[in-house]
Amino acid sequence: MGNPKGKLLRIRRPLRVYAETSVFGGVFDEEFSKASLAFLEQARSGKFLLAVSSVVEEEIAKASRKVVNLYQSYAAGADLLPVTEAAINLRAAYLQAEIVTPKWAVDALHVALATVAGCQMIVSWNFRHIVHYDKIALYNAINVKEGFAPIGIHTPQEVIEYED
Repeated sequence: MGNPKGKLLRIRRPLRVYAETSVFGGVFDEEFSKASLAFLEQARSGKFLLAVSSVVEEEIAKASRKVVNLYQSYAAGADLLPVTEAAINLRAAYLQAEIVTPKWAVDALHVALATVAGCQMIVSWNFRHIVHYDKIALYNAINVKEGFAPIGIHTPQEVIEYED
């Protein structure tokens, strides 16, 4: 019958989203709690296809018991991405481009893991090395140069669905 009101019709498919470590810790931070929890709950409900990595697991293992428990409750339904040679090579390209220094190579590895795995987006509260306007452009320039698709890099607050 068509679209009588002329509204834009969207077919919604869940996006595959990599949750970086800070999202889980953010649940217990007053500033980031509401958006972090909303993102994780929306992932659990099927709005997002959640992906994490063995790197996230290693970082979470060093966190408080409450963060570990929270992570485990959400990770059970997530894709666990291994560290691959392709991700290590992409991280090396980021480091060579001086997006971050070797001291912060693990942050670049998060972006590389998400990119190589074909995630459409990575969510993080790491404003210094991941969610920063100039770093996002540089990560994506290297992604394209290395034959990968650009990746959306956002905070949970930017991607959660809000009720009208």
